[in-house]
Amino acid sequence: MFKIIVPKAALKELEKIDTQNQKLIFEKIKDLKTGDFSTDKALKGRHKGKFRKRVGNYRIVYLKENDILVITLIRIAHRKEIY
Repeated sequence: MFKIIVPKAALKELEKIDTQNQKLIFEKIKDLKTGDFSTDKALKGRHKGKFRKRVGNYRIVYLKENDILVITLIRIAHRKEIY
């Protein structure tokens, strides 16, 4: 079980998204909490060390800190705007 930290900036981005997609995003965040990283992709370049989880046309970018079981959400945004 992981602890999820959601900064205010990520919450503001989430509030701008329609409710149907918000529900899907919350389901994927629950997957992160339980440790389901099977479909996640490691990012490269300047985002090295971060991961992304696909949610339709949206992406959840997060940082996983294994030693203390903490996941910090970096951004939640449309795939055109995320990188």
